[in-house]
Amino acid sequence: MTHAEFKTWLDAYGHAWETRDANAAAGLFSDDAAYHATPFVEPLRGRAEILAYWTHVGRSQEQIRFRYEILAIANENGIAHWRASFNRHPEGTRVNLDGIFVITLNAERKCMILREWWQRKQVGPGPIVELSPNVRRSSPLLPDRSED
Repeated sequence: MTHAEFKTWLDAYGHAWETRDANAAAGLFSDDAAYHATPFVEPLRGRAEILAYWTHVGRSQEQIRFRYEILAIANENGIAHWRASFNRHPEGTRVNLDGIFVITLNAERKCMILREWWQRKQVGPGPIVELSPNVRRSSPLLPDRSED
């Protein structure tokens, strides 16, 4: 993977997220992709699960902003520092995310493996800052779920 290829992929990912285009987001992944939203939950497997995930994202977020900085590229792997912010719908909570991607692209430049680690700051209803969201069994992109 070249710097330009990784940049193209990240630009497309950010555009799909900001425009809430689930089909475009899912189209960035191979049919057999593994999407690790956190290290503590089972990954989404395959384009259909990724499409379902991003369909929900499109319904639950508004005023999305995504940016990134490429940190490293080694063979077919890219590492990027990313930041995103959005309003969670319908609660109106403003969420800021700061994370790291490790992404593996195949020869067609589709993502085969996405791993991410992130932190979240939330302003509005609920906790102001959540220092260790990765211990929860949910994604930063989905609404909070009550603990059982």
